[in-house]
Amino acid sequence: MSATDTRDGGLVFLPLGGAGEIGMNLSLYGHAGKWLMVDLGITFADETLPGIDILMPDPAFIEGERDDLVALVLTHAHEDHLGAVPHLWPRLRCPVYATRFAAALLHRKLVDAGLEDEVEVRLYEPGDVLDIKPFRVTPIGITHSIPESMALAIETAAGTVLHTGDWKLDETPLVGPATDREALQKFGDMSVLALVCDSTNVFNKGRSGSEAAVREGLLDLLKDKPGRIAVTTFASNVARFETVAHVSRELDRHLVIVGRSLWRIHDAAREAGYLRDLPPVLSERDFGDLPRDKVLLLCTGCQGEVQGAMARIANGDHRHVHLSPGDTVVFSSRIIPGNERTLFSLHNKLARAGIEVVTEKDHFVHVSGHPAREELAEMYRLIRPRVAVPVHGEARHLAEHAAFAKSLQVPQAVILNNGDVLRLGPGEPAVAGEVPAGRLALDGDADLIAPEGELVRRRRRLMYNGVAVANLVFDPQGDLETEPAITLVGVAEDESDGFEDEVADSVARAVEGLPGRMRFDDDKVIESATKALRAAVRRRIDRRPHVEIRIARVR
Repeated sequence: MSATDTRDGGLVFLPLGGAGEIGMNLSLYGHAGKWLMVDLGITFADETLPGIDILMPDPAFIEGERDDLVALVLTHAHEDHLGAVPHLWPRLRCPVYATRFAAALLHRKLVDAGLEDEVEVRLYEPGDVLDIKPFRVTPIGITHSIPESMALAIETAAGTVLHTGDWKLDETPLVGPATDREALQKFGDMSVLALVCDSTNVFNKGRSGSEAAVREGLLDLLKDKPGRIAVTTFASNVARFETVAHVSRELDRHLVIVGRSLWRIHDAAREAGYLRDLPPVLSERDFGDLPRDKVLLLCTGCQGEVQGAMARIANGDHRHVHLSPGDTVVFSSRIIPGNERTLFSLHNKLARAGIEVVTEKDHFVHVSGHPAREELAEMYRLIRPRVAVPVHGEARHLAEHAAFAKSLQVPQAVILNNGDVLRLGPGEPAVAGEVPAGRLALDGDADLIAPEGELVRRRRRLMYNGVAVANLVFDPQGDLETEPAITLVGVAEDESDGFEDEVADSVARAVEGLPGRMRFDDDKVIESATKALRAAVRRRIDRRPHVEIRIARVR
């Protein structure tokens, strides 16, 4: 029997994304020969993948098992939990379960992908019992930085797993109810086999903090600011949206929304019954008509994204919005690891323009949506699992989470990588094998490619080493009609100091050294010219540019 074969009544947990990384979540539960998927998200590429913005899990394993895939249950509406659905659902073709708010956001994505009439989206609410045979799934409301985040109690004949999704324990979340401790306690009392749990803030002592405290902090910070105020945050943070709207009303300022993704969240939230008690919300086109001391901007781009509203405003490229010396910009968000350089560059650009920059390091303007250590300890006290399975963290987070769980008297903690098959029962839980797990990259609007495939490798070579092109013209006798024309782009700092002539000489000698008949063989000419060109460049600057040889023959 293979590690993934559960026809004996066993239960396995198999992450294809989200284990050993933050983002790109895809979790599978296998039981009685069937599979249940929890979340299907994306992550964002870095500068090492030129031309690529979005990455997602490779679903090849479950695609091969899709006849036994009974459903996809989405825990909440963040991109790293549902963003891959429009791209990967055609490979899976299973029912999708979502809360009203997550479904509202997902519907907009499905419309863009032309899938709105194909994907069956079934709505659920906290406390519903989803009878997705052979699984019985009970969603439990839990607080996070987005409405309607759910933990899932997944019951099977082999035992119950509590899958937390993203969560925190916020007594005053402002948008939506607080975490349903009573429901968590109920399942803890019924005996939980495994807790599959968020590890993002495991190194943070204490508690993650309350959204209500952020509202007070922003009011205290901004009450005496004389010029324009701009606040930038994660577009999906509906509670922060409402907080900023409340602050604008308290400060007698007009709330101006800048950025398409904020408007999408605004519309989806209102459709789901949130953001009802807001002051009038204005668009960026109204900005020019407002007095400077009567405007509060809520902008996208809190991570310094090039196309985000804040970066365009700082660069002076925004069509409608500008800032001036004496204005204030508040980054009401944390810095995502890897974004430091981009964000600090944006902060400095604003500061050089005479604009005050405030971050979470300077004032209390942000709280995380993930649990710190006290909250994790409380979750373990409520659930009392036999096995802790840390997810949603890099390797160091998972190791720390496992050690922390054991310190709380959890009998066993298992650290997994994407593709590891954890057999939870029957018998002692253990990693029983692995399946292929990788990533797909979204190239353009629709093409999914391997992030380490030839296309990306070629782009990377172009980015780091430049391009060298040799144009060769042969006369009817197979001799060079003229010296090779060499074009070097991004190869050297100064490409006009005789370097191109040196390369041309090397290519000419190589081609002219070929036997007469071989000069009429384009493949042989290209091979010889390529070697000579690369060798000439390496001698001078030790680079390996992308090489193109173009041949023309005079008849």
